[in-house]
Amino acid sequence: MRKFIIVSMAAAAFSLAACSEKAQQETSEAGAAVADDAAAAGDAVAEGAADAADATADAAKDAGNAVEGAVNAAGDAAATAGDKVKEETAKAEANDKQ
Repeated sequence: MRKFIIVSMAAAAFSLAACSEKAQQETSEAGAAVADDAAAAGDAVAEGAADAADATADAAKDAGNAVEGAVNAAGDAAATAGDKVKEETAKAEANDKQ
């Protein structure tokens, strides 16, 4: 009877050891999967940040071009207005001389 108990305990110990190894293997695999997922998420965030930075740079360039265009248009309008004032002043002086 004593041998039976010893054999049973040994069998139980081997079962637990096998389960423990299997659990460790599964835990290791799960940890690796989580690490892979975290790395992929980090890569996606980095790529998204790079895309956002590029879009911001493009928007700033476009805004700069728009401001430059507005300044040029205002300068042209001021020059045209100055020419018109000069023309009208010349007409008024000619009328005054008559």
